[in-house]
Amino acid sequence: MVNILIERTAPLSLDEAWRRLTEWQRHGEVVPLTRVRVVTPPPTHEGTRFVARSGLGFLSVDDPMEVTVWHPPSDGEPGLCRLEKRGRVVRGWAEIEVRPGPGGRTRVLWREELRVRPLPALADPLLGAAARYVFGRAANRLLRHA
Repeated sequence: MVNILIERTAPLSLDEAWRRLTEWQRHGEVVPLTRVRVVTPPPTHEGTRFVARSGLGFLSVDDPMEVTVWHPPSDGEPGLCRLEKRGRVVRGWAEIEVRPGPGGRTRVLWREELRVRPLPALADPLLGAAARYVFGRAANRLLRHA
């Protein structure tokens, strides 16, 4: 099991940072070799499901997720979204939190607990480093571009 924490401060309002981080299809635009398909009708809410498919051809893996907590920011209060990873290969959860930061900016916390079967625990340090790099880069790109 790998635990990841990515922290960013962005020159955006809480609402704008939230919007950019929770447009699920955009994750497919910023994560290499990944496509995201939302399988429930909009708007996002508790129960929204989507699948991130990563890889090439037969070396692809599906990462089905479900939104289990959906509290958008409101009136300057923080926002929190929790995703449960429900796949056969990729398991765990992810949380995206936006909160007021210094100087009117937004503080972003992206937390994940990730398990990839059939990788042994011995692979966790490499998986953790790769996940921190990929998710950190994704957060940067999502926050930079509308």
